[in-house]
Amino acid sequence: MASGSPLQPTLGELIASLSLQLTTLVKGEVELAKAQVAEKGKSMGLGIGLFVGAGLFGFFAFAVLIATAVLGIATALPAWLSALIVGVALLLFAGLLAFVGKKSLDKAKEVKPEPVANLKQDIEIVKDGFTS
Repeated sequence: MASGSPLQPTLGELIASLSLQLTTLVKGEVELAKAQVAEKGKSMGLGIGLFVGAGLFGFFAFAVLIATAVLGIATALPAWLSALIVGVALLLFAGLLAFVGKKSLDKAKEVKPEPVANLKQDIEIVKDGFTS
């Protein structure tokens, strides 16, 4: 049985065939992953572009609403005064947002991670686990 029959492959032929098939399978999986990433990238790009467009139109809509507020107040007051009122209100709102943002940043600065101390604590916990 040293010589294989033409119908049955030898062990070496089986290993070579397995190696070739495995290589083909891995290459196919890599190509599939590339195609999926490319498709996901296109979809994400389109989504991001649409969000940017929505933000731009939202900005213009907000500007129109501000102009509408100015014109609405101008029916009872002079136009310059109504624009001044709306401008001051917007500045107050911007100041409030800045104040809240600063408070949030200051609060974030209070949390100071200490990686060295945490690492030492982790080492002590592991040492205690081994000694127990």
